[in-house]
Amino acid sequence: MIPEKVTAAEKNSQKDKYGSFALFDIEHFLRRILKNWYWFVFMFFIGYAIAWIYSKYYAQNIYASDLSLSTSSKGSEFLPTQSNQSINFIWGDTGNQDGLYLKKMLLSRSHNEFLVKELDLFVNYSTKGLIKSTYLDKDDSPVFLQIDRGHLQQINYPITLIPKDNGAYEVVLPDEGESTSLYNYEVEGFQSISPYSRPANKVIKINEWYNSPNLRFRLLKNPVPTKIKLDNIIISLNSVNQSVDEIVSTTGVDFDKEIRSIMIITKKGYNLNSTVNFLNKSVAELQKKRLADKNIVNKNTDVFLKENLGNIRKKLDSSANVLNYLKTSEKLYNIKDRDEKSLERIKELEAKKADIISKISSLNNIKNTLQSQNFDKMIGTNAAGFEDGVFSATVSELRALYTKKAEMATIYKPSSEPMREINRLIDEARMGSSNSLRGYYNRYYDEINKIDREIAGANSDLASYPEKERRYLDAERGYNMIEATYNSLLGRQSDTQMRMATNQSDITVIDPAKNVGQRPIGPNVKLAKTVIILGLLLLPLLFILVGEVLDNKIRNIKELLSATKIPLLGVIGNNSNENMLTVLEQPKSSVSEAFRGIRANMRFLMDNENEKGKVILITSSIGGEGKTYISINLASVIGLSDKKTILLGMDLRKPKIFGDFKIDNKYGISNYLTGEVGIDQIVNKTKIPNLDVATSGPIPPNPSELLMSQRNIKFIEELKEKYDFIIIDSPPVGLVADSYELMKLSDANLYVVRHEYTEKYMLKMITEKYHNDEIDNLGLIYNDYNTKQGYGYGYGYGYGYGYGYGYFDEDKNYKEPLLIRIRNKVRVLFNKK
Repeated sequence: MIPEKVTAAEKNSQKDKYGSFALFDIEHFLRRILKNWYWFVFMFFIGYAIAWIYSKYYAQNIYASDLSLSTSSKGSEFLPTQSNQSINFIWGDTGNQDGLYLKKMLLSRSHNEFLVKELDLFVNYSTKGLIKSTYLDKDDSPVFLQIDRGHLQQINYPITLIPKDNGAYEVVLPDEGESTSLYNYEVEGFQSISPYSRPANKVIKINEWYNSPNLRFRLLKNPVPTKIKLDNIIISLNSVNQSVDEIVSTTGVDFDKEIRSIMIITKKGYNLNSTVNFLNKSVAELQKKRLADKNIVNKNTDVFLKENLGNIRKKLDSSANVLNYLKTSEKLYNIKDRDEKSLERIKELEAKKADIISKISSLNNIKNTLQSQNFDKMIGTNAAGFEDGVFSATVSELRALYTKKAEMATIYKPSSEPMREINRLIDEARMGSSNSLRGYYNRYYDEINKIDREIAGANSDLASYPEKERRYLDAERGYNMIEATYNSLLGRQSDTQMRMATNQSDITVIDPAKNVGQRPIGPNVKLAKTVIILGLLLLPLLFILVGEVLDNKIRNIKELLSATKIPLLGVIGNNSNENMLTVLEQPKSSVSEAFRGIRANMRFLMDNENEKGKVILITSSIGGEGKTYISINLASVIGLSDKKTILLGMDLRKPKIFGDFKIDNKYGISNYLTGEVGIDQIVNKTKIPNLDVATSGPIPPNPSELLMSQRNIKFIEELKEKYDFIIIDSPPVGLVADSYELMKLSDANLYVVRHEYTEKYMLKMITEKYHNDEIDNLGLIYNDYNTKQGYGYGYGYGYGYGYGYGYFDEDKNYKEPLLIRIRNKVRVLFNKK
C-alpha cells in the first residue's frame, strides 16, 4: 500500500472515529475457528463416545400405556353431570363436568393413596447389570417384599437380594447410609431412633422375617413363574407421599376431541407392565367407588321410603279399624242409593292428592338436606316424583363447592378474594336449587288446589245423604286416601330397590391398558446424542467467542486502518532469527523485502524538497512491539541503498541496539548529552559501510531532560549535515512523553503496531494527536504478522504473495496450509475446460 497524503479537512471529518474499533470482528472469529478445527474434531469424537455410552448403558427407557373409557351421567344422582358455567371456577372447563369430576378423582390424593397402600406401590423393584440398572414390574420379580407396617422402616435405602440355593436369598445392604430417621407407614411420618451399627448381610428363606433396627420384612414367593432369570433384585421403599406424588406426576387424563364423554388415561413409567397394571387396577377401583357413590343416594331413598311406609301403615291400620267399627256397629256397609260414580271420582282425586302430598314430603326432605349441607343423607329426586338433570347438576355443584371451600379454608383467610368468590358461587348454586324446588312446590300445590276444587264439587252431590251415611263415606274416603299414599310409596320403594339391584357403574372401559410391545416414548436418544455432541462442539466455540469478545489486541490490518485512518507503510512478518539483523543476515527473505518496501513508501510520507538529513523517528505504544527491531533493519536497508545513515538509540531508559551490532555501550548518547564526550566518541561504524550507530550509553537519571535539551537539538542538526538519513529509536509513547518532543525534530514518524500484541486502547492517544494535527507525517508499520495464516495484502505491504513463488529464501521450506491446498485444488477442478 502506498500511503496517501491526508488533508486537514479529511482529518477533521474523521475525528469521530478516533480509535473506534469494532467490538467483534467476525472475520477474525471465523479464522480462529478454522485455525482451531482440530478441537472441534476432537470434541465431536468425545461427544459421540459419551452419547454412545449414555444410550447403551445409562439411558432409561420411558414407556407409556393408555386406557380409554366412557363416562355417562345417566342414573347418577348428585354427582357432577350437566354443564354449568360457575363450576368452571374449580375445574376450568365449559362442559363434560362428569368427566372432569372423574379426572379429579383419578388424580386425587385419596384415590392414589388408597392404591399405594392397597397394592404396596411404595415398594420399587429393579435389577442391575455391570453398569445399567433396569426397573422391574412387581410381577417380573420371583419374590415380593412384604414389610411389617408396625415396624419403622428406612426408605430410599436399596436392599439387594441375591438368589441362593433352595430358594433362599441373601440380603445385602449398602456399606453405608443407614439412618436414624425411619418411616412409620401407619402414621405416615418419620421417627428418630438411637444410633446403631450397619446390619450384617443375612440369608433368608421364603416367608422368613428379616429383622434389623431399620428394616423388617419378609419375602413372599410370586405365584406366577417369571420368565426372566435375575442375578439380583434391588428393592427400595418410598414414603406414601413420595409414591402418590410420583403417580400423579406421571398420570395424564385427556378427553377425546370428538366425543367429550370418552376419557383417555395415560401412565408413564420405566416399566411397561407396571404402567399397564396400574391403569387397569386404578380404573377398576374407581368403578367400585363410583358405583358405591351412586348407591348411596338409592340407599338413602330406600331408608326414607321405609320410614314413611311404616308411618303410613300405622295410619292405614287405624283408618281400617274406624271403618270396620262403622260397618259392624252402625250397619253402614250397604248404603242404599249410593252415587258410585261420584264416589269413584272422589276416590280417584283423593288418591292423586295423597300421592302429591307424599311427594311434597320427599321434597321437604331434600330441601332440609340441602339447608343442613348433609349431602350424605340426600335422597333421590325420584322419591319426590321428578327427574331433573339441571337440579341434580346444581346439587352436585353445591356438593363440590362445599368440598372445595373446605379445602381452601386451610389455605386462605375468610376475607380473601378466593373465599369471597367461592361463597358467591355457593350462593348462586343454592339460589338455583331453591328456585328449582320452589317450582316443584308451586306445581304440586297448584295440583292439590285443583284437586280440592274438584273434590268439593263432587262432595256437593253427596250433600243429600243423611249425617250417619256421610260419616261412613268420610271414613271410607280417608281409608282410601291413606291406602293410595301407601301404595304410591310402596311403588317408589320397589323402583328404588330395583335400581339398587340392577345398578352398574357409569364408567365403561372401552380399551383396557395392554402390553402390545409399545416402543419407548423416551428418552429421545437421537435428540440426546445431538444435544451432547452439539453441546461439546459449542464448548470450543464458546471459548473462542469469549476470547474474541474479551480480546483487545490488534489482529486485523483492515480494522486497524479503518479505526486509525493513519497510512500503513508496510507489514513485517515474523522474525525467525535469533538476533535482529534480518536484513544483513537474510537479504533474500520476505521480511527483508518488506523493509525495502517500507523504505520505498517513506518517500510519500516526507517532504522531498530537502534531500539532505532526513530524520525518521520510530516509536510504539509500549515495549516489546519491535520498534528497535524495525529501527535496526530499516537503518540497515537504507544504508545498503548507498545512503549515508546513522541509527540513534535514544531510548535512554532501555538501551538495546549495541548488543546486535556487538558495540560497546560504555559511551553513548547519554554521555554526549551530559557533555562527557564528543560526537566522534559515540558514533560507531558497522559492517555496512554507509551505516553508523550511536548507542544509548549508560542509563542516566534524567533521560527526559536530556532528550528535550538544546544540546540534543543541536546534536541532531549537526548529524543532518553529515548523514542522508537519521533513524531514531525512541522510547514508547504509551509509557513516556519523550517521543512526542522528539517528533518535533523529525521529518517522518513511524509507529510500530505488533500483531496480536498491541492493545487497541493504546492507539487512542496517537490517533487523536494525528487527527488534531499535533503530529505530522505519521505512518504505521504492522510488525510480526503471522505468515502461516496464508493471506495478506500484496506487494504494497511487502508481504503476502511472496511465499510459494520462489522469490524468497523461505520458499524452499514453504508448505501451503491445508485449507489453502484444498482451495487451490477446488479452483483447478472448476477451471478445467
